[in-house]
Amino acid sequence: MALRTPVRAPLLLMGLLTTGLAQLPLPASAPRGFWALPENLTVVEGATAELRCGVSAPGSAVQWAKDGLLLGPDPRIPRFPRYHLKGDPSRGEFHLHIEACDLSDDAEYECQVGRSETGPELVSPRVILSILVPPKVLQLTPEAGSTVTWVAGQEYVVSCMSGDAKPAPDITFLQSGQTVSDTSANVNEGSQEKLFTTEATARVTPQSSDNGQLLVCEASSPALDTPIRVSVTMNVLFPPGPPVIEWPGLDEGHVRAGQSLELLCVARGGNPPATLQWLKNGQPMSTAWGTEHAEAVARSMLVMTVRPEDHGARLSCEAQNSVSTGIQERGVTLQVTFPPSAITILGSASQSENKNVSLSCVTKSSRPRVLLRWWLGWRQLVPTEEMVMDGLHGGHISMSNLTFLVRREDNGLTLTCEAFSEAFTKETFKKSLTLNVKYPAQKLWIEGPPEGQRLRAGTRVRLVCLAIGGNPEPSLTWLKDSRTVTEPRQPQEPRRVQLGSLEKSGSTFSRELVLITGPSDNQAKFTCKAGQLSASTQLVVQFPPTNVTILANATALRPGDALNLTCVSVSSNPPVNLSWDKEGERLESVATPPRSAPFKGSAAARSVLLRLSSRDHGHRVTCQAHSPELRETMSAFYRLNVLYPPEFLGEQVFVVTAVEQGEALLPVSVSANPAPEAFNWTFRGYRLSPAGGPRHRILSGGALQLWNVTRADDGLYQLHCQNSEGTAETLVRLDVHYAPTIRALQDPTEVNIGGSVDIVCTVDANPILPEMFSWERLGEEEEDQSLEDMEKMSKGATGRLRIHHAKLAQAGAYQCIVDNGVAPPARGLVRLVVRFPPQVEHPTPLTKVAAAGDSTSSATLHCRARGVPNIVFTWTKNGVPLDLQDPRYTEHTYHQGGVHSSLLTIANVSAAQDYALFTCTATNTLGSDHTNIQLVSISRPDPPTGLKVVSMTPYSVGLEWKPGFDGGLPQRFQIRYEALETSGFLYVDVLPPEATTFTLTGLQPSTRYRIWLLASNALGDSGVTDKGSQITITTPGLDQPSGEPDYQLPTEQPEGPPGLPLLPVLFAVGGLLLLSNISCVGGFLWRRRLRRLAEGISEKTEAGSEDDRVKNEYEDSQWTGDRDTRSSTVSTMDVEPYYHSMKNFSPQLPPTLEEVSYPQGFTHLEEEDMAFPGHLYDEVERLYAPTGAWGPLYDEVPMGPCNPCWPGETYEDSRGIYDRVAGDLDPMEPDSLPFELRGHLV
Repeated sequence: MALRTPVRAPLLLMGLLTTGLAQLPLPASAPRGFWALPENLTVVEGATAELRCGVSAPGSAVQWAKDGLLLGPDPRIPRFPRYHLKGDPSRGEFHLHIEACDLSDDAEYECQVGRSETGPELVSPRVILSILVPPKVLQLTPEAGSTVTWVAGQEYVVSCMSGDAKPAPDITFLQSGQTVSDTSANVNEGSQEKLFTTEATARVTPQSSDNGQLLVCEASSPALDTPIRVSVTMNVLFPPGPPVIEWPGLDEGHVRAGQSLELLCVARGGNPPATLQWLKNGQPMSTAWGTEHAEAVARSMLVMTVRPEDHGARLSCEAQNSVSTGIQERGVTLQVTFPPSAITILGSASQSENKNVSLSCVTKSSRPRVLLRWWLGWRQLVPTEEMVMDGLHGGHISMSNLTFLVRREDNGLTLTCEAFSEAFTKETFKKSLTLNVKYPAQKLWIEGPPEGQRLRAGTRVRLVCLAIGGNPEPSLTWLKDSRTVTEPRQPQEPRRVQLGSLEKSGSTFSRELVLITGPSDNQAKFTCKAGQLSASTQLVVQFPPTNVTILANATALRPGDALNLTCVSVSSNPPVNLSWDKEGERLESVATPPRSAPFKGSAAARSVLLRLSSRDHGHRVTCQAHSPELRETMSAFYRLNVLYPPEFLGEQVFVVTAVEQGEALLPVSVSANPAPEAFNWTFRGYRLSPAGGPRHRILSGGALQLWNVTRADDGLYQLHCQNSEGTAETLVRLDVHYAPTIRALQDPTEVNIGGSVDIVCTVDANPILPEMFSWERLGEEEEDQSLEDMEKMSKGATGRLRIHHAKLAQAGAYQCIVDNGVAPPARGLVRLVVRFPPQVEHPTPLTKVAAAGDSTSSATLHCRARGVPNIVFTWTKNGVPLDLQDPRYTEHTYHQGGVHSSLLTIANVSAAQDYALFTCTATNTLGSDHTNIQLVSISRPDPPTGLKVVSMTPYSVGLEWKPGFDGGLPQRFQIRYEALETSGFLYVDVLPPEATTFTLTGLQPSTRYRIWLLASNALGDSGVTDKGSQITITTPGLDQPSGEPDYQLPTEQPEGPPGLPLLPVLFAVGGLLLLSNISCVGGFLWRRRLRRLAEGISEKTEAGSEDDRVKNEYEDSQWTGDRDTRSSTVSTMDVEPYYHSMKNFSPQLPPTLEEVSYPQGFTHLEEEDMAFPGHLYDEVERLYAPTGAWGPLYDEVPMGPCNPCWPGETYEDSRGIYDRVAGDLDPMEPDSLPFELRGHLV
C-alpha cells in the first residue's frame, strides 16, 4: 500500500479536471463499493481479454491502472487503441476490454474509483493478466526436412531449439514414433523480457528398422492447441544378409563339360543393397548384379560354359556393402563329367602288300574312363594290348595296340578305333584311317613328236608320259639329261617349261610336259620314270645366236684414236653371217677363226677398225648376226665414249631478249665429254659468283638465270666452260626490253593560227618500233578527238604530230602514247596553243546601251574579245581617244584564258556629252579588232526577231524568238493572235517575262491563224509593224500527225489581193478617229502621272541612296548574269554623283560565265562551231601577263563537264552583265516615268 499512495493523489486530481467524468446516476444514499471485482486472467497472444469491474459509487470517476500507470477515465483510453472500457456506466459497469493481446499487455491491473462527496476513493485488488506466447519455430540440428544418413548401432546427438515463447515449451523427441528417453533440456531467456527458449538434446542410436522412418522434435505449450513438429528422415545404413546360391537341379555341384551353367546368387536386406561378385577358386569372374530397392534384394546371375578343367573348381558368391564389417560368402565345388576330347591313332596305315601293320589308339583324358575297340570295314579286330593311365583334370587316358597282316584287297578299307562308356551312352567317339596297300605299275611309255624332227627354237612341244596300274599312283617324274625337270620358281622368269599334274583315267596314269624349245633343248634327252620303270626321247632344235658379244681393244677413247671391235656369235644352229654398221652406215670387217659353241651349235666372229672423232661420241656401232635358214637377225651394239673438250653446238643462242623487271635465261648448248666441270660467266669484266647472288644463279646445265632484270643488265656476257679435256668460250648478248619513258615533250606547244607546228615526243625505250607512237586528242565530244587533218611521223625514239594550217578548233590537250609492246605504255600530255589576233564580239551591227542622261546615273559598256596572247583594250568616243584619267571614266579589264573583257563605267551620264558612239579596240602582238557601242537614252524596246514555230498540235503551237533591245528597262512579251476566218484579236501574256519560248494553247484544228509578238517595257511596246514579229500558221487536223514542223514557216505577211474591201476600210477609218480623241485625253493624264511619279522616285532615291552605295559598290564591275537579252541599264538610285573607288580593286570573274557559253560574235573566224575552253590558255598567258591577273592554271585533262561553244544563232547575251543592275529597278507602269527619264537618241 505504501507504493500505491503516491499515485492516488494525481489520480484524484485528474479525475476532477477531466471533462466527461463518468458519473454514477445512483441515489446518493447507495453505499459505495465494488459489486464485481477483477480476477486473474490468462489468454493466448492475439486473443481478447476482459477484466471485470462493477462499482457502486455515484458521481465518482472510475479508471484502470496498468502496473501503476493510470489509463484515464476516458472510455476510449487514448494512447491505447486496443483498450477501451466496456459496459454501461449508469449501472456501474467499467470492464477493461483489450483486443489482440500481445506481450506488452502482460501486467498487473487494478480498478480505481475516485473520491467523491459520497465517500473516499476505492481500489480493487491487483489482478494479473498473463499473456501466453506460443513458440513460432523449431530449429532442428540436423536441418529439418532433410535426410540424414546414419550407420545402424552408432550413437548420434540431435539438438532441437524452440523460438521465443511464454511459458518455455516442453520438447520431446520421437524415433520411429517412439519417445527417445535419453534427452536433456535447458530453458533460456528469450529475445524479450518474459520470453523463453528451450534447447533440448537427444542421443539416438538408429537400428535397421529405423531406415526410412522419421526422427521428430515436438514442442508443446499451454499456448498451443496442438504441438508443433519438425523432423528429419533417417537413412540408416546396415549390412546385408548372407548370400544364397540357387543351384539348378537336385545334385548340387555335378555338371558335365560343355554344359551352360546358370547360377543365381541372392542377398537380402542391407542399406545400401549388397554388392555381389562371383569368384572361381578365389579369382573374380563376374561383378555384375541387379538390385530391387523396394524389396532390398540384390541378385547376380553367373553364366558359364563348363569345361573339363573346371573339375574341382570352387564357385563362390560374395556379398557386402559400405557398412559391412566383413565379406559374407557362399560357395559350391564343381564335379565335372567329360568325354575324351580327341582320339589319336599312332602308326602308318600305308604298307606294302603281304606285310604287317602295327597301330596304337590313344584317347585324351576323360572322366570316367572309356573302353576301346578296332574295326576294319565291318570286321572287328582283336587288339594285342590295352592299358589305362591317369589323365588331366582328374580323368583317365585309355590306350589299345593292334598288329595285323595287309593284303592287296584291303587297299582303301577304313580302319576305325572306337571309344565308349556307360556315362556317355548317347555319344560315340571314333577315329578312322584309310588303309593304303602299296604295289607297283605294270607298263610305261612316252607320246610326242617323232625323233629326228627339226624343231625351231620357240616351238611349243607337248610330251606325255603314260603308265598303267600301281599303288600308290605312279609319280611319273620327268628328267632332262638326268636332271629332274621343274617349272621356273621366279614369277618374272619366262615360263618355258610347264609341268602338268598327275592325271588318272581308270587304271591309266599320265603326266604332261609342255615346253617352249630353246637352244639348251637341242640334242637333249627327256626321260620319264615311274618307280623302277623309265622311257626316253630326244629333240633336234634350230636356234639363232644365243648371244652376240662385242669386244673392244681400248676403253679410254679420244679424237684420232683407232678402235678395233670384234663381234662374237656364241652359238647358233644352223651357222649365221655377221656384219657391222655405224648409225646405219655399213662398215668393212674381217672374219676371225671359229670357236667351240655350246648347245651343240656353231660359233662365228668378225672384226672392224674405226678412226674416232668428237662427233662419234655417243654413236652406236652395231653387229648383226643373220641366219638365212631361220630368217632371223640378232644384233648387239657398242656405244662410243669419246673424251673431248667442250664444244659449243650450232643451236647455241647468242642473243637473248628479256623484259625489264622480268626474268632472263641465257641458255647454254655445249657438248663435252666428260661434262663441263665449271661454267664461269663474266659481265663487263666482273665474274658472276657461281654460288649465285641476289638476282642471278647458274643452273646445273650452265645456263645463267637472271631476275628483276634492269636495263643496266643489257650487254655481252662471256661464258667459259672447262672439263678435264680442255676449255671453250663464247659471248651471249642480253637485250633488255623496257617500257617507254617520255624524256622530252614541249608543253605548251605554240603556233600562230594558219601556221604549221610539230608536237615532238621523245622517249627512252627498247625496242624502238616504227609504229610505237600514237596520238590522242583529249575532249568530250567525238569530233573533238579527230586527228584526220594532222600528220603523224616517227623516227627512232622521236615521234611527231605535225599540224598544218593550224586552226582554233585544233587548240587543246593532246596525249602522246608510246607502246613498244612492254607494259605499261608511256603517256604524256601536251597543250597546243593556237595564237590568233583579237576577235571582238559583234552581236549586232550596232550595240546599244541605254542610260538616263540626267547627270545622276551611270552606264557600263562591255567589250569582250578573244585572242592569244593577251589583249590590250583602248576606247574612243566619236573617234576621239577616251581620256581614262577623267574621274567619270573607269575601266575594268578581265582575262579568263583566251577570253578578255573590258568594262567601261561612265559616271554621271550627260545626254549632251555621253550620248555618243563609243569604239572598243582590242590589240595584241598579232593584230587588232574593234566594235562600236552606242550609248542612248532609255526608250521603248525594239521588236523581237526570229519568231518561228518549233512545234504544233491541232490545239497548240510552240513559238520561239530572239528578244530585241529592251530600251534599258525590263521588258516583257505579249502574243496577239487572230483566226483569219473570224474577227477580233486575242492576247496572251508570256510568263515568265524573260522567256523566249512559249506554247500558245486553246487553238482549233485545221484553222489558219495570224500571230504577232509584242515587246513592252515601262515606256511602251514595240509595235506590230515589224515583219519579223508576226507569223501565219495553219493548225493540223485531228487526222494529221503532230510535232515539230520540218520546214521554216514564213515570217512575212502573205501577199493579199490588190484591192481592199470597202467595209473594212470604213471601219478602220472610224476606229482611227476614235483613237485620236482618246489619245489626246490620255496624253494629258499621262503627263500628270509621270510628273508625280518622278517626285516620288526622287524622294525614294534620296532616302535609300546611302545603303545602295554600300550594296552595289562593286556590282557594276561584276558579272551579273547571262540571260538572253540585249540591253544594259544603269542604276537610277544615285541622286548625287557618286564615283566608284577602284583602289585595291581586284575583281574575280565567275568561272561559269566564260566556261558555259560564248555568243556568236566573231566574224573573222575560219569555222563557226569551235570549242574554246576558258582554262586552255591559262599557263600560256603567264608569258604575256603578270601573275594573278586571271583565273586558275591549266586544268588536268579531261577539261571538266562544260564544253563552251557558240553554235549558230545562239548570240543573245550582249546585255547579260547589266541584268542585275536593271533588276534593281522597281516595276513601273508604262506611263509612270517622268519626261526627263524618257530621253531620246541624240
